Amino acid sequence: MAALIRRIINTAKAPAAIGPYSQAVVADRTVYISGQLGMDPANGQLVDGGVQNQTRQALINMGEILKAAGCNYENVVKTTVLLADMNDFTNVNDVYKQFFSTNYPARAAYQVAALPRVCMF
Repeated sequence: MAALIRRIINTAKAPAAIGPYSQAVVADRTVYISGQLGMDPANGQLVDGGVQNQTRQALINMGEILKAAGCNYENVVKTTVLLADMNDFTNVNDVYKQFFSTNYPARAAYQVAALPRVCMF
């Protein structure tokens, strides 16, 4: 079997990992991005202003990781959205479509019992 080409992606323009994981890993020609919270990379704190601001910041963080990997939002083929409250689904979608405006990636969205750092998105 051929050796897997694997590269760790790390950028100061997105929050540092809050556990033992990488911001992203490139394996062959696929980028795997770890879950992003609505955290300000400058101070590591969740942004104020509710679910829309947290969603926007999480997607900005994802964009910075994509850039560090040599990609952009148009290269994304699948996302997973984890919500603290499914009632925020519409608010998240309003922000999400600002980042993915055409040819939307495949997506799954789930409400979960808890998220790290008591965030909403």
